[in-house]
Amino acid sequence: MQKTRQFGISVIEGDGIGPDVVQAAVAVLDALQARFGGFALRYEPVIAGARYYRETGLEIESGAFERLAGSDAILLGAIGLPDVRRPDGTEISPHLEVRDRFGLYAGVRPAKAYPNAPRRLLDERAAGIDLVVLRESTEGLFFTQGRGEISGDAEARETLRITRPTSEKLFDFAFRLARRRKARGGRGLVTCVDKANVFRAFAFFRKIFDERRAAFADIDAGYAYVDAMALDLIRHPWDFDVLVTENMFGDILSDLTAALVGGMGIASCGEIGDAHALFQPAHGSAPDIVGQDRANPLATILSAGLMLDYLGERHDEPLMLEAAQLLDRVVTDGFAERDFLPVEFGGRDGTRAVTRAIVARIARY
Repeated sequence: MQKTRQFGISVIEGDGIGPDVVQAAVAVLDALQARFGGFALRYEPVIAGARYYRETGLEIESGAFERLAGSDAILLGAIGLPDVRRPDGTEISPHLEVRDRFGLYAGVRPAKAYPNAPRRLLDERAAGIDLVVLRESTEGLFFTQGRGEISGDAEARETLRITRPTSEKLFDFAFRLARRRKARGGRGLVTCVDKANVFRAFAFFRKIFDERRAAFADIDAGYAYVDAMALDLIRHPWDFDVLVTENMFGDILSDLTAALVGGMGIASCGEIGDAHALFQPAHGSAPDIVGQDRANPLATILSAGLMLDYLGERHDEPLMLEAAQLLDRVVTDGFAERDFLPVEFGGRDGTRAVTRAIVARIARY
């Protein structure tokens, strides 16, 4: 009899619709565990976010980082409330500190067109959109978060940072990701997105990309300036595979690609480092729909699938890899057969209905 492998998952429900979408993802993860066996997820709650800050003055509970460090992965719902700010006017963002502390440099932002999900482009080739924006998540312009300077009331300065060690790891991650996608039928293409024609930092970024691509002769490489890429993502997004870019550029482009395949309610995200990883929906806390059963749980459910894929690869656990692939198939088939259509997409299915439909499909497959 095969021994069941145990994995510790730190769960931060966070703010707004965070608890609803996390509970939906946990229900799906539980269904996948029951379907496959061989692995078990142990959930440990961690309290953090704007509501907690409003109540205690703390963004994350005491001792949380030590517990997060000991977990196999982190699952996050949403952080932030529009009316809760730090004294300097910025939003509550403990998840950014998690990125920095644990070196979560690889921000994986998939954008895949599912059947019958809303399409913003009329071209029929838009049905074939399947790409990943790989956003460096610890440096770039976000490096300056909390470090910016304001001189009187006349000038403000922020600093963009690109380092060789992080960029090398990012590019290697990008090429390995493209290689895995190619093995599953993907294009095998990594496009470096920068502004190397204007900024020295981005010329340096591209230089390192050129150096690292030499180790991946089986994967094609391309280049684009970020403004041209924004244009091309509207003109022919189906031609791209893995886009690797700086933090701020990736933040912006990943929202654009999410819009092409339906919206933020389907935008999954993994933040991956050498030893730790966090998985979360790319959307916000949506406090205007809290308690109305209207939140689209798919971004968090798909993020949970990314978590299974990460754990399966990292720990050489084939059943987790199979579970991640089955979840993608379940979501694809569910859309194709009109088994569910979230309220966000003009349908009638709320958070609970979408979750029930996915759990039922997992049990049938």
